[in-house]
Amino acid sequence: MAWVILILSGVFEAVWATALAESRGLKRPVPTVVFLVALVVSMTGLAVAMNAVPTGTAYAVWVGVGALLTVAGAIIRGKERASTAKLLLLAGLIACVAGLKAVS
Repeated sequence: MAWVILILSGVFEAVWATALAESRGLKRPVPTVVFLVALVVSMTGLAVAMNAVPTGTAYAVWVGVGALLTVAGAIIRGKERASTAKLLLLAGLIACVAGLKAVS
């Protein structure tokens, strides 16, 4: 269950990172509220997951999932361009997260 919570916390990390960018320096109210709520949910989930998953592994997975989804979302929304190198690096990130789960 801790791994599910950890992955979901990574999803909420991507939400708050995206909302933070959309808030334009916390000046737009709706993205700012989304940022704050997602931040609390993400951090709480990370804290709960760390009760069962070692800190270094939990943090690496949390950041990896959040970064992957943030970049993927930006590509899908047309905010970033996809390149072969970027897609290969994202695939490597997925492999690293899966590898950490496999050895934990």
